[in-house]
Amino acid sequence: MGLFRRVFGSGAPEGFTGSLDADENVLASAPVGGEWLVATSHGLWLPGPRRVGWHLISKATWSGNALAVVEAVEDGTAGAAVVLRDLPAQRFPLESPGRVPEAVHERVTGSIKSREHNATVGAWFVQRKVAGRDGVVLQVRPDPGVDVDRVREVAASVAAKIAKLRG
Repeated sequence: MGLFRRVFGSGAPEGFTGSLDADENVLASAPVGGEWLVATSHGLWLPGPRRVGWHLISKATWSGNALAVVEAVEDGTAGAAVVLRDLPAQRFPLESPGRVPEAVHERVTGSIKSREHNATVGAWFVQRKVAGRDGVVLQVRPDPGVDVDRVREVAASVAAKIAKLRG
């Protein structure tokens, strides 16, 4: 544990039971019932607690007094690309949101290096930075109802072309 953390603590709110990594910094937090929603340099800690990396948040919206989060799960690979599947949105009512909505917006959009929808294949191709890792990862999110095997073929081809361009 670094000197800063030993002297000043982790920045996590009192009562937060998650285990932050040594290089993970708290950006903002807000109470959710008797638990916490905590935005850190590595991801968003959901009540439970469970951290979701910024690169696995497909969408986050602030409306009224609630933050809605769509988490993606990795659903296999296609060459060097990662195929994603979105989970149903989770809604977190926040009476005292503080900087949580802004921190979430900044980190989710900041993790995206490029994005493009390919209507012919029916998928989003997104290059994202993963906290704690060098480089970017190509993520592919098939549209509902498309041929996922076809999306995987195209994604593997795109990932190979990107790797060749990077040398």
